[in-house]
Amino acid sequence: MTIHPAFKAYDIRGRIGIDIDADFAEALGRAAVAVTGARHVTVGGDARETSPAFKAALARGLAAAGADVSDIGFCGTEEIYFATDHLGADLGIMVTASHNPIDYNGMKLVGQGAAPLADDLFKAIGAAVAAGGFEDAATPGTVTETDTRAAYVARALSFIDVSALAPLHIVANAGNGAAGPTFDAIMAALEAAGAPLKVTRVHHSPDARFPNGIPNPLLPENHAATADVVRAEGADLGIAWDGDFDRCFFFDGSGAFVAGEYVVGLLAQATLDQTPGAKIVHDPRVQWNTQALVAAAGGEAVVSRTGHALIKARMREVDGAYGGEMSAHHYFRDFMYCDSGMI
Repeated sequence: MTIHPAFKAYDIRGRIGIDIDADFAEALGRAAVAVTGARHVTVGGDARETSPAFKAALARGLAAAGADVSDIGFCGTEEIYFATDHLGADLGIMVTASHNPIDYNGMKLVGQGAAPLADDLFKAIGAAVAAGGFEDAATPGTVTETDTRAAYVARALSFIDVSALAPLHIVANAGNGAAGPTFDAIMAALEAAGAPLKVTRVHHSPDARFPNGIPNPLLPENHAATADVVRAEGADLGIAWDGDFDRCFFFDGSGAFVAGEYVVGLLAQATLDQTPGAKIVHDPRVQWNTQALVAAAGGEAVVSRTGHALIKARMREVDGAYGGEMSAHHYFRDFMYCDSGMI
C-alpha cells in the first residue's frame, strides 16, 4: 500500500509546493469522505499564508465527495476539536503547520467526538490520496461558514471559578500565530465575569510572515521574547503558545522558563483537588515528579507512549481526568480528552 509522503505518524505535514498544495488538500477532502463515509465535516485554518487557500480546496473536495462542511474559519486546532464534537460532525480537519518551518503546512484530523482516527483508517486515507481517481458524488455537499467561538469560550471558562481568581498580571505571547483572537475572546469573557486580571500582550497579531520567528516557545532561543517582558513589567507569570496554540508554555514571576514536566505535575495536583482518586495520564520521558505528586495527592498515575494520538487513546481507555506531556500538550477529560493550550 503506497501512502502519500505528507502523511506522517499521526498528522499530515510537508513542504508547500513539494509535498502539499491546494490540489493535495482537495484530494484529501475527497479521500477522507471515500474512506470514512463522513457526511458532516468541520474545517478550520491557522495563520499560515497558504492556509486559507488550502482550507478552501479541502472544503471543495469534501463537498464534491458529498459531505456537508462547517467552515469555522481562522482558529486554533483545539477549536476544531471542540467544533467537531459540538456540532456532532463525523470528521474534523484543521489546516495548520503548527511550529514547523515557514515553508511548511499540514493538516490534523479527528473523528466523531474529536477522537483520534485509528491508525489503519488514517493510513487508508493516505493511500487513497496517493491513488487518486476520485469521482464526484451524485449530490454534492454544502459549505457553510459556522461560528463556534462563543460556545468554545464558554467551554474553556467552565474549567475555572472566576470568583476564586487572585489578581494577576499576565504576559501573553501569541507568537504572531493563531492564538491572539481566541485569547482576546476568552479575556473578554473573563473581564465580563469580573476576573481581576491584567494582561500585557506580546507578538499578538497573526502574521503569516512571522516577523519574530516561527512560534515554538520550547526552543531556548525563543524564551527571551516572553521572559524579558515578564521581568520588565514585573508580571506574575508569562504564557506563550505555539502556532496553532494546542501547546502552551509558562514562565514564572522571575522570567524563568518552567519545564513542561513540572507543569504536568502542577495540573495533575489541581485536577486531583477537584476529582480525588482520578487517573492521571503522562508520557514516559520525564515522569518521577509527576508520579510522586500524583501519589501524594491520592491519584493513580498511568503511563502512555508519547504522541498526542496515543495519549488521547490512553486517556479514553482509562477515563483519565487529565493527561500531560513534557512537550506542553495538556489533555482534559471534560474537553473530549483533547489537548488545549487555552484551558
